[in-house]
Amino acid sequence: MTGLAARLPPMPNFTPGHVWLVGAGPGDPGLLSLLALHALNEADVVVYDALVSADILALAGPKAAREYAGKRGGKPSPKQRDISERLIELARQGLKVLRLKGGDPCLFGRGAEEALALAAAKVPFRFVPGITAGLGGLAAAGIPMTHREVNSAVTFFTGHDAGGDLPDSIDWTALVNGAPVLVLYMGLAHLARISAKLIEAGLDAKTPAALVSKATMDEQQVIETTLGRAAASADAARLEPPCLIVIGDVVPLRAALNPNATIEARAAAAEAILDRTHR
Repeated sequence: MTGLAARLPPMPNFTPGHVWLVGAGPGDPGLLSLLALHALNEADVVVYDALVSADILALAGPKAAREYAGKRGGKPSPKQRDISERLIELARQGLKVLRLKGGDPCLFGRGAEEALALAAAKVPFRFVPGITAGLGGLAAAGIPMTHREVNSAVTFFTGHDAGGDLPDSIDWTALVNGAPVLVLYMGLAHLARISAKLIEAGLDAKTPAALVSKATMDEQQVIETTLGRAAASADAARLEPPCLIVIGDVVPLRAALNPNATIEARAAAAEAILDRTHR
């Protein structure tokens, strides 16, 4: 590790009184950025959310205090205003404050809300992007987000609003027509209703879908299904959040790209896919 550390580029100074809003990725510590690892090593206090794994928290410096500030849909959670005020309070104590969030802080992670509160309070802050589950989780499951024979656009959307209800601002027809691949975050609780709305808006109930629970972790589960059966499949498998749902024709490519399949099975599936496309 000493040799590697000597070859790393200089890291920016984590100044006392500043807040860094850092993405921890989908859970596997290996997917942390160098800047995120640097922040963990330098922070005086780590304010972390519910999706940050214990393995990642263990990388914090030995003197760093840890404060839980997780929000989970349907469960008692700190109020967003209280979290933002706590970040401001800690920064004004002259501490190096690391706000550690699962995935990326600015993709359905409330990072912008907290940054706005910090800006209004004149507290300096920095965003450190993280690998969002829509990238890391799908890759870990063997599902590409894009393939040039399938799609040139992807839509990310969330399954609940700030109050935990199904968002009423979604134009379901526009969502279905906007991209051939949809990636749903935080949609497990309302999956039956979401599937029904997508089908009503014109998406075929037989459209391939996959459910990826606890992506990149040892407990990861991947269920391949269809849009029409997605909710029933989730119930049958007793899937738990966090669960990412991908809908579209990239899902069948997993037959050749599943990292847990045998090399023979992957080769046979790849041959069949190539025969249907390039050959």
